[in-house]
Amino acid sequence: MAFFKKLKDRLFNSSSKIDEGLEAIVGDADPSQQPAVDKVMEAPAQAVDAVPDAKTLTEREQPTIETDPAEAETAARAETAAREEEQRAPRGAPIAESPQTALPPVIPASDREQAPDPAPTRGILGRLLGRDETPEIARRVLDDEMLEQLEELLIAADMGVDTALRVTANMAEGRLGKKLSVHEIKTLMSDEIARIMEPVAKPLPLYKKTPQVVLVVGVNGSGKTTTIGKLASQFRAAGKSVVIAAGDTFRAAAVEQLQVWGERAGVPVLTAPQGSDPASLAYDAMVKAEADGADLLLIDTAGRLQNRGDLMEELAKIVRVIRKKDPDAPHNTLLVLDATTGQNAIGQVKVFQEISDVSGLVMTKLDGTAKGGVLVALADKFGLPIHAIGVGEQIDDLQAFDPQEFADALTGLER
Repeated sequence: MAFFKKLKDRLFNSSSKIDEGLEAIVGDADPSQQPAVDKVMEAPAQAVDAVPDAKTLTEREQPTIETDPAEAETAARAETAAREEEQRAPRGAPIAESPQTALPPVIPASDREQAPDPAPTRGILGRLLGRDETPEIARRVLDDEMLEQLEELLIAADMGVDTALRVTANMAEGRLGKKLSVHEIKTLMSDEIARIMEPVAKPLPLYKKTPQVVLVVGVNGSGKTTTIGKLASQFRAAGKSVVIAAGDTFRAAAVEQLQVWGERAGVPVLTAPQGSDPASLAYDAMVKAEADGADLLLIDTAGRLQNRGDLMEELAKIVRVIRKKDPDAPHNTLLVLDATTGQNAIGQVKVFQEISDVSGLVMTKLDGTAKGGVLVALADKFGLPIHAIGVGEQIDDLQAFDPQEFADALTGLER
């Protein structure tokens, strides 16, 4: 759970973009689809206008009373007698209430129409003042227009056109015409993403045959060296005997970085002079690992761009030389991908798969991108196992891939 929280926090760039997009999409609904917020806003004014004040009722809206002339004369006499009695009364004495000081009972109390309960008005005001227990939740009907907007949002998250279409089509199945909230859309989206990625979420397989050779490839700056160091440390902590071959013989910093990780994890690091043939180092490392009885041999390689034919041929040579020692080697070829490269990662997978028979993927730097959706596109397009994902520089920032946790973090879903 600690890694999931870290993943969610560091994928904020991606999840916040999807969050903002979904809020805008739902808020862009036709007014007839939204809760009657506008009507609620108008209701208090209407209610106030509908309730006449006392002065108006007394002076202007008092109903006309038709009386018999004889009854009117009797009433006038009674009123005159009351005034005379009032004038004769001593000062300070209580004044008798005249029958005419109050409004005449036009309608008997028992027959009067009851005034409407003011509770609905108070409820409306309560909602306006934020005291309502159930605030309105914006919803929008899932229709073709909304689906197009969702597709555009996923494409902007670097999920790719084909994958975005697939996700939204599955979300719409059986739900067209229904009103959905942002949370409901997130839940559907996360579940569909997890469904796509479930088949490829596989840990790095371990074989009985030793040494198991793991070749690590990728473009410059993708995080290969750091990934090898973290894997070596984790396997060593799990009780495995590990050897590292620093096959990036062109970059001194890569060798030094691996040596630091080797010292930290108690793992030997085999090196060669700068500029040496990396294929020869790989072969010597296999001999050494076999002699030492190592469980795993992790071979680093120099970063190379997928469009450099000469460098890709060099990688093919490493594979050929390794297979002279063991026809089944390398037993795993991990392609390390930098999430910040976005859709370029798809081109990298294509080329490296042709040259070195990539068997699995590791995605790094998910903490530095707003386009984490590229991993979904890779899973959908290639179906290659995703062994691990990285969200930082610490050893525990590289963990086994969990599709549901990743999907929730990518969409910003709080379950």
